[in-house]
Amino acid sequence: MARRCESLGYASMWSNDHPMASGIETVAVFADAAPALDVGVAVLALDRHEPNDVAQQVDRSAVPQERLWLGIGAGFVKRPLGVVRDGLAAMRAALPGGTRVVVAAMGPKMCALAGAEADGVFLNWMTPEKAAWARERVHEGARAAGRSEAPPIFGYVRVAVGPDADERLLKEESFYRGLHEGYIRHFEALGDAPPGSVGIAAADPSDVQPRLTEYDAIDHVVVRALAHADTDSLAAVAEAAAPRR
Repeated sequence: MARRCESLGYASMWSNDHPMASGIETVAVFADAAPALDVGVAVLALDRHEPNDVAQQVDRSAVPQERLWLGIGAGFVKRPLGVVRDGLAAMRAALPGGTRVVVAAMGPKMCALAGAEADGVFLNWMTPEKAAWARERVHEGARAAGRSEAPPIFGYVRVAVGPDADERLLKEESFYRGLHEGYIRHFEALGDAPPGSVGIAAADPSDVQPRLTEYDAIDHVVVRALAHADTDSLAAVAEAAAPRR
């Protein structure tokens, strides 16, 4: 899949991180298979990962620093803003110089913190309108910190293609809507976005690209494929969402 995405013109390839599957190990495979791609992990939860352990994993992965985006998030903690602020500083101290650290953000304070201190910002479960709102908060944080430029904004956009696309997007979104208090508040803040509408579900693959252009507030859209567990299904999403040349 990394080689397929490279051939389709993607700029980067990202992996989630899970207790049963290391995001760093996964992106090391991507990086080796597709030398032209940047790779990123979105995201390492700070309630499960210690900065020194992450640094050791990065070193073992042998991914060139200039190609790696390393995302961090609060995880299940009571003080997410403080945990991320402290975790960002600790991660920078532990990691090799030049490794780019991206902060996962949804709410206004986290967006401002990421804009002020991180190398990048990673948005999740956003409508195009909410992404534009988040971008403003990121840029406000950057200005308040005296940065000459705001960090780049990345963001997952879930994409499902095919006759059951609506069902797949609804299933994925329904899980996150009730996952924990932070997600519950986030989806409530989306206002009138009905369940199964935060992302792109397209029966016709040709409908994907026009809808991706609505996410123009995100500098680097990361397509998160809601596909069946086979390479043909993944490839169908990758091809439908491929950058226009």
